[in-house]
Parts: sequence; structure tokens; C-alpha cells
Amino acid sequence: MIILASQSPRRQELLKLITSDFEIKVSNVDETLPDKIMPKEAVMYLSKIKAEPFADGDNIVIGADTVVALDGKILGKPKSEENAREMLRFLSGRTHSVFTGVTLASGKKTKTFAVETKVKFFELTNEETDAYIKTKEPFDKAGAYGIQGYGSLLVEKIDGDYFNVVGLPVSTLARELKAFE
Repeated sequence: MIILASQSPRRQELLKLITSDFEIKVSNVDETLPDKIMPKEAVMYLSKIKAEPFADGDNIVIGADTVVALDGKILGKPKSEENAREMLRFLSGRTHSVFTGVTLASGKKTKTFAVETKVKFFELTNEETDAYIKTKEPFDKAGAYGIQGYGSLLVEKIDGDYFNVVGLPVSTLARELKAFE
């Protein structure tokens, strides 16, 4: 049995592209990051601590975490409209990285990896930024945007796995799961 240690509806939908035979389990782990941790290491760390509470026995647990990063700075979920506006202005006209860390765990066996996708935003006007914030879409998304929704209108191009930006690197995960079993 596969256990997805995530309550993200996007991750649940994406995992269904690989298998429909999984269950959801979530624990409240402390997601405080160590000081000066780099974005790639951060998502690997977070995916591991999310998977660990359920990694006993024969089940395969999948833990995952996604961050948006630019200039070494991790952009989390915005806490307010002004915070979302600041993030979107910071990303405007620039290429940033989206990292998703994934941990596969079963008994004493663990495999952790991260996938990076580069995303370039158009130069955004204040009107475009305000209109996007009014959709309310930015507020539960790292970096204040969701590429699978209205946020797609902000994106000029991507280099890498689209599904990684949504929250789960599906093709890499499918291969890693096959090798893990």
C-alpha cells in the first residue's frame, strides 16, 4: 500500500496519474527550517520529516514539499494581499526555481530526491498583479501563484517538469517508485 503524507489536493490528483491505490495520512510536523538552508535541501528535509511518522512496516510512504525560490530566497505562502503583491513583484520579469522534494520511505529504507523546474514570469503590470490577487488563488500557493490556474497567465515559459511546479514531479516519481519497490 502507498501512503501519501500530504493533504494537498493537487498532489493527490497528480499521484492518481501513477496509481489510484493509495491512502492519505498527515501528521502535524514542525516545518521550521534550519538556518541558512538552501531551497533544494529545504524541500528534501521537509519531505523527509513529513514521511517519517508513517514509515514503519511494508507500506511505501511518499512525503513531498514544494518551494519557490529566487536569489536563494524561499518564498512561502503569502500571509496577506500585500505579501502576495510583494512576492509577485519580486518574481515579475524574472526566472525563478520551483523545487519539489520527495521522500520514499518503507521500514528502514529511505530515498529522498529533489526536482527543479525553472519558471519565467512576464513583466507584470500593477493591474495584472491586482487582478490575480483578486482571484484569491495566490493564498494557498508557494510563491503566491498556481501555474495550473489563473497563475498560468503570469508565466512566459518553463524549463523542466510542469507537474513539478504544480507540486509533484510525476514522471520522476513513477520511475523512483518502480526502482524503490
